[in-house]
Amino acid sequence: MMLLIFLAVFLNRGAFQPPWATAFKPFTSGSSLTHRQITEMAILRKTAEVCRDVAIAEGQDLKLTIDNTLTVFAVQQACSRLYSVHSTHGFQSAMSSTSYSNALVDIDQIHPERHCDAEKIREAQQLITDGLKSVKTDIDEESYVFARISLGIIYHTLQDFYSHSNWVELDKSVPFSKLIDGDKIIDNIADTNTKTCRNCNGSNCSDNILPELKEKNLLTSGYFSMISSSKPEGKCSHGGKFDKSSFKKPTGGINKDEITSSHGIYHQRAADMAIRATMELLEDIRLAKGNQAFLQLVGMNKTSVLAFVIDTTGSMSDDIKAAKRVSFNIIDSRIASAEKPSEYILVPFNDPDFGPLIRTQNAEYFKEKISLLTAHDGGDKSEMSLSGLQMALAGAPPSSDIYVFTDAGAKDFELESTIRAMIENTKSRVNFLLTKTFLFRKRRYVSQSQRSSTRMSQPEIKLYRDLADVSGGHVIEVTKRTLSQATEVITDLSASALVTVLQVMRNPAKAENFSFVLDSSLSNVTMYITGVSPVFTLYNPTGVSQSELVTDGPLGSIQTVGNLRRIKLNSENQTGVWSISINSASSYTIKIIGQSYFNFLFNFVGSEGFHGDFLPKNNRPISGENGTLFLSVTGGELITVTDVLLVEASGSNTVSGTIQSLGGSDYLIHLQRIPEWPFVVQLKGLLNGLNGSSLGQFQRQSLTQQRSSSIKITVKSQSTLQAGIPLNVNFTLISNGSGGNYTIRARNNCGFKVSVPSSLSVEAGGSTQGTATLTPPSNTESGTAVTLIIEAEDPESTDLNYMTLQLTVMAEITDVSKPMCEIVSIKADCPVVCNNALWELSANLTDGNGTGIAKVFIHIGNGSLSTSQLISEDGTNVTVAFYNASCCSPEVQVVAMDGVGNVGTCFTSIKKKIPPQQYLPQIPHQCIPQTHRLCHSLSIFCFSS
Repeated sequence: MMLLIFLAVFLNRGAFQPPWATAFKPFTSGSSLTHRQITEMAILRKTAEVCRDVAIAEGQDLKLTIDNTLTVFAVQQACSRLYSVHSTHGFQSAMSSTSYSNALVDIDQIHPERHCDAEKIREAQQLITDGLKSVKTDIDEESYVFARISLGIIYHTLQDFYSHSNWVELDKSVPFSKLIDGDKIIDNIADTNTKTCRNCNGSNCSDNILPELKEKNLLTSGYFSMISSSKPEGKCSHGGKFDKSSFKKPTGGINKDEITSSHGIYHQRAADMAIRATMELLEDIRLAKGNQAFLQLVGMNKTSVLAFVIDTTGSMSDDIKAAKRVSFNIIDSRIASAEKPSEYILVPFNDPDFGPLIRTQNAEYFKEKISLLTAHDGGDKSEMSLSGLQMALAGAPPSSDIYVFTDAGAKDFELESTIRAMIENTKSRVNFLLTKTFLFRKRRYVSQSQRSSTRMSQPEIKLYRDLADVSGGHVIEVTKRTLSQATEVITDLSASALVTVLQVMRNPAKAENFSFVLDSSLSNVTMYITGVSPVFTLYNPTGVSQSELVTDGPLGSIQTVGNLRRIKLNSENQTGVWSISINSASSYTIKIIGQSYFNFLFNFVGSEGFHGDFLPKNNRPISGENGTLFLSVTGGELITVTDVLLVEASGSNTVSGTIQSLGGSDYLIHLQRIPEWPFVVQLKGLLNGLNGSSLGQFQRQSLTQQRSSSIKITVKSQSTLQAGIPLNVNFTLISNGSGGNYTIRARNNCGFKVSVPSSLSVEAGGSTQGTATLTPPSNTESGTAVTLIIEAEDPESTDLNYMTLQLTVMAEITDVSKPMCEIVSIKADCPVVCNNALWELSANLTDGNGTGIAKVFIHIGNGSLSTSQLISEDGTNVTVAFYNASCCSPEVQVVAMDGVGNVGTCFTSIKKKIPPQQYLPQIPHQCIPQTHRLCHSLSIFCFSS
């Protein structure tokens, strides 16, 4: 049966694209590079260049050698040089997201043009340029998660061109820039009747491309088929043992995926060219959107996000006032410090309304929006709290901390499974601040006789507790008068570079002892304990103890906030093995956090084998089967990993993984069995000094609980859809359990119409197909970001799995032409002593029949730029740019961007006219309000101009 499924999948992929014939390969011999390595090298180098330029503009020197030896830690440290505590977590996470999206192309995007195969190079250019416009639209809307997904897809096609075509065999020394320029026609592709290859000499294919192609500068790429030897006469094949077309004359192939490939002698040149091409594409984005947006795109955030979801129903008047005080205190205390949040998010909810999502980098604007919140309406006991939370989870970056303020249960409790899926997928933490949970809710419209029915029930509170436990967050139960005491807790949890040392949950409660390791990199270590009157004693490595009865003791200070105990450890003598003994009258949790450079990222991935790269799983792993984690230690290579465990979330069971080092700080963790119980991932190891000496033990833990499932649901990845046009999302449901009639649900964060079969029948061990149809309204604005979740639940409602798709609504783009720049005049009469002299440049900028010049700015140079508008004799709209600068700043690059993100540039240098000088480009910044379209959202952002 499995063999038939296997064959069916690949026969449906078409003739050209099995997964093992499509990409730079991992685990190859020698020094072969993969898509993941190429992507990360390009991002590291370009990010370092951008940070260098920003540093120069600020009059500083970025001491960083920009080459392929760069590490994530080195780039993060150099770019964050002004801050006391840094974390590479966001940077590494953003790169991983892009790399995973890149890898998925080998499975989901089977068409030859997606891989530059079968001479589909013009079609590949269209895919790349369309994708680039989608990325720029997402950046405009600050939907960076969606932009990274689109980036990974177009990286793959761009990089495959250099491995699958004959570009490097044509002795080209620079990337093929036309691939990222939709305005350029590629007119040198070998036509259908042009023969391109001859037979290889046995296994030697180094000279199988016909010399006429080089003489005529013609491009070609190989054909591939796993099921047929058919190909056009005289054409090159991709090559490899799975390529049947390579056994038909002309035999052999031309791919350079690894050094053992048919043209493996060119592998390193192809990989180097792919790195440079990826950097060129990133530079296009940087020019169009500015340095700050670029750094956001690559995850170079200085600190965390502050996200509030606030109930605005009638009974919340006092709570809203307290929430305002809490948020204002946090903002004001950090506004001029290194701990200032990188972004603020606000989602109000009521009944029946919720939203809009408001996001901004401007603290004062955020305070203004919170100030405008008022309590009103809300005639029912419960509110739309989960809908508001869903909007925040979709809009916030991964691994965010989200705070929900409410005094009511969830009216939309049917969203629980969707919220769980989004938490697992984003690894964000949800903290609920519940007021008056055990008191009558004094709504002004509720009579005395009705008040007993408006009490928040224990099942309602339990729902919030369950979601908080899944995410690694807290439920803090306070009165309205004591809500402001939660300020310090939120301040703790929204700090930068936060790591989790340990989190345990016991339900039902039992007396137990726990040990944990604090390493020398940790600072601001804080412990949180929830439960009903918990009794505990904390012990440090030397045996000194402190009980819950001592609020200020030898180990730290204890503060009570509602049902939460906050223990702030003293800063001295922390390093070593600590322990805590605890008991409670009810369920309890323990959470220990601190600030540190060092953390880890993980994803369940598919078998690396012949797929081309690590393939992420955006759903729950299959219980009882083996599995693989791709794990990266963030913060450098100073950690020696000794143990990786799956630890039962509410128990003491563990599953240990076998560790395979991939070099640097990356590891594959092989697991013999995925457990049936909910679990977290725990990492143990040794912290090393710069000289290689051991600095003691090291421990970290993931916050978000993971679950397994006996249901498998797969879907082909997609990144865009169009307003008013239904998008059919085909998915496959596979049952590893007893089979039966499975409940199917499909939901999205924007409330778009979505249809899906209510149920699908699957035999035990079998599979079936289904289709979800998502239709954005015809008036949906371009750039709207949509998260679609398809769920499948077993007949007994005891098991569930899901698949998430992140999509962007894109308007049809017809403008592919870049703005043109014509230098009209240069006046430069510069003396030997340049300080007292100026030079001038004037240029005409036009966009033909395109969307028009939308923005003009200086990318290189520190002079003054002004623009004016005129209409030429033939009716063309012309933007006249006038630039003047000191002769000591001899270079300028003027950038023009049109309405859809196409970028044109002018570069001029007068260096030859004056002695060598070092110019200092200055990039002024300004903040403006901008409509944000993440499902009815408002935004403010800063950009270079």
